[in-house]
Amino acid sequence: MHSRHSIIILISKVLNMHSLLKLKKVNLKYQTGNKVIKVLRDIDLTTKPKDTISIVGESGSGKTSLIMLIAGLEKASSGKIFFEDQDLTKMEEDEVSEIRRKKIGIIFQSFYLIPNYTAVENVALTLELNQFANPTNRAKELLDRFGLKDRLQNLPSQLSGGEQQRVAIARAIAMKPSLILADEPTGNLDSENTIMISKILFQYAKDEGSSLMMVTHDPKLAAQASRKIKIKDGSIV
Repeated sequence: MHSRHSIIILISKVLNMHSLLKLKKVNLKYQTGNKVIKVLRDIDLTTKPKDTISIVGESGSGKTSLIMLIAGLEKASSGKIFFEDQDLTKMEEDEVSEIRRKKIGIIFQSFYLIPNYTAVENVALTLELNQFANPTNRAKELLDRFGLKDRLQNLPSQLSGGEQQRVAIARAIAMKPSLILADEPTGNLDSENTIMISKILFQYAKDEGSSLMMVTHDPKLAAQASRKIKIKDGSIV
């Protein structure tokens, strides 16, 4: 007969198996001179595969910093971050970078496309870095899926803001990541492109079984997610 303690441990293990991302008492602070700036405070957060999550809050509340921590682009001052049961806080930078390259897609407000690369080259580069077979074919397939079949050979400067963001999304999801992180993905776009980009992101996450975590100021966009997290003064409220 199992003891109550062993049953609790078993249940805990089963629950943990189903988490994609887990943050435990995560803090982020900066030292500037004699002053300590606390950016994130005791963040506890667990997400599951296929979750869609919107992160909302006022400017400067810590939303982008949270995305950067999860992506491994910032290092936590204290606490633990687990991704697919791997403790990112114990890893070397190159190990975290490999996980990010293969399993986490990141979309920024400002696109960050390589200016002298065409649309298809921008997407294919990610695949080449991961030694993906037939990177150009995969890039063309994604851009076609996002309505850019006739824009493959255009440079970013020859594309509209909405088109550039679709290229950036294709680049971010090229490796079929388990987790998509989007930081204000529609922040620089008009209402028509905002609707288009939101449809692409949520539909892709649904079709491919990816988890989507998105920072947004747009209440309509935030409402489409299955969960909404509000951050205030560096804490989840």
